[in-house]
Amino acid sequence: MQIDIISVFPEYFDVTGLSLLGKAQEKGLVTIKAHNLRDWTHDVHHSVDSTPVGGGAGMVMKPEVWAECLDDLLGLDPANLTMLSDEEATAQPDAEADAGQSNRNTVEAGQEHVNPSGEDGPVLIFPNPSAPLFTQADATALSHANRLVFGCGRYEGYDARIPTYYRSQGIDVREYSIGDYVLNGGEVAVSVMLEAITRLLPGFMGNPESIVQESYTGDEPLLEYRQYTRPTTWRGLGVPEILTSGDHGKVDRFRRDEAIRRTSRIRPDLVARLDCSSLDKQDRRLLNDLGWRTDGAHPVKED
Repeated sequence: MQIDIISVFPEYFDVTGLSLLGKAQEKGLVTIKAHNLRDWTHDVHHSVDSTPVGGGAGMVMKPEVWAECLDDLLGLDPANLTMLSDEEATAQPDAEADAGQSNRNTVEAGQEHVNPSGEDGPVLIFPNPSAPLFTQADATALSHANRLVFGCGRYEGYDARIPTYYRSQGIDVREYSIGDYVLNGGEVAVSVMLEAITRLLPGFMGNPESIVQESYTGDEPLLEYRQYTRPTTWRGLGVPEILTSGDHGKVDRFRRDEAIRRTSRIRPDLVARLDCSSLDKQDRRLLNDLGWRTDGAHPVKED
């Protein structure tokens, strides 16, 4: 996988050479290159921002600088690109939501290609606190892409016409939020998405089984059960006895039950997405005890 990151602070991504991500690059599983957006400016001050149209606080990143950078990295010839009319430029308010839903549909359908068109072209990704939430399903889909290009916004963000324009040119553009909060820039969010995606690449993890039973993973995205190690007694606190019983069947059931209990308490929205037809008798009994009805297509929390 090839990954390009555009930022006014490219040195932020020096950390990608550490730990498992650094080893993955050494093994040739992924190539990561950070680019300085200011390299595509032409003024003395290397300006990448300007005041917002309509007034307001802060500065907005200029589309012409981003365009030169993206055209270059994506191999696009400006002379051959289509210009949008004002009506076309303002008629796509739900484009980012549509892109997110298309991505999730791709995962549910079990397709390997991340692009809705089924092509292996680059995927252009912008962090944005106003965009759809980035999920494990998105990370899984994007891990199948051949090339990802991340754009890190700063200040009040990037000009809204940038993603609109590149979608119109046939580029698969995604905008994602990593949570209900605002950061100083997109670098932290890109780092989060970068790690979530690359760790799913074949050969990235030393033990591939370690990512199978994680939170949010698989057809039944429950929260993971709690983990323990030795010593079995530490500062007066012990581990659940069943984990030391040697009975793997009972251990598996214990962990499954704890995953269901934790998810019901912390993320009931995930329980509500479960397919009742895939639940066994013990799953149903436990969910019933926790106040869920399981006689429909999905569990329903009782009042």
